[in-house]
Amino acid sequence: MSKLGFKRHRRLRSSTSMRALVRETSITTDDLIYPIFVVEGSSVRKEVPSMPGVFQVSLDYLTEEMKELVSLGIRSVLLFGIPKEKDEVGSQAYCSTGIVQDALRQIKRDVPELITIADTCLCEYTSHGHCGVIHEGDVNNDESLELMVKTAVSQAEAGADIIAPSNMMDGFVAGIRQGLDEAGFSHIPIMSYAVKYASAFYGPFRDAAESTPQFGDRKTYQMDPSNRREALREAQSDVEEGADFLIVKPALSYLDIMREVKDRFDLPVVAYNVSGEYSMVKAAAMNGWVDERQIVLEKLTSMKRAGADIIVTYHAKDVAKWLSE
Repeated sequence: MSKLGFKRHRRLRSSTSMRALVRETSITTDDLIYPIFVVEGSSVRKEVPSMPGVFQVSLDYLTEEMKELVSLGIRSVLLFGIPKEKDEVGSQAYCSTGIVQDALRQIKRDVPELITIADTCLCEYTSHGHCGVIHEGDVNNDESLELMVKTAVSQAEAGADIIAPSNMMDGFVAGIRQGLDEAGFSHIPIMSYAVKYASAFYGPFRDAAESTPQFGDRKTYQMDPSNRREALREAQSDVEEGADFLIVKPALSYLDIMREVKDRFDLPVVAYNVSGEYSMVKAAAMNGWVDERQIVLEKLTSMKRAGADIIVTYHAKDVAKWLSE
């Protein structure tokens, strides 16, 4: 305390080393999950127009991509598949030779040290772009659940280390947990998209995953961005149904929700730093309006500070390179 009666907080900010010594929140490559979009065909490495630096890749480029992640110290990958053929029920999602199933087997053969996380949803595989079976213009919850279970079991059979259901159907964790257990996969954890808002931040992802709804929107199954208490009810249900991780998506505009989920539940919390958050930073950086490195590290730190144990981010490769420096 000074003679004037104030405290000298700046003593702990006096140098780079001092700031590092007392830093409360840090990011490591162990915290990061890298999402990747796998497509059918060959010789495909196509940049997503709305997501500079993010690519759709075919299987002949996949192993190279995975080895790059390992070399950067990134241990986990989240797989999204884009099939050549789509139908009303998204049958390629649960086909044993579907694009994600083939990708899982290839990664387990070529880069077995990676943790493979399979996104479990139908939107990339349905001709209408919705996350389930359509009856009279809306997604039928329980019939869609049956296909989600088939998809999860198929992905586990192909080598997925973690199943990550993102469909937001009621009871999806309970159904998938039962299906996995009955199929002999009781050891496979579920990384639930427990809190997933019907957000405007998903636009670039739908470009990358080719999953834009052909009619309507997803507001009857994804959450209203205005609601806080509903998020806790959704997370509570998933915990009771057997989830092993809880995802909050999007991350940046929902840090308050992330903190409440972290305080309420004792499971690992996953922040999904979504495509719109990525693309806005990229666009601003390309125009010279922001320092990309500084702003990315700051926003990911905010997610860790808000309670995230793990971060799914398209920035993962860049972050790993920056951290190594």
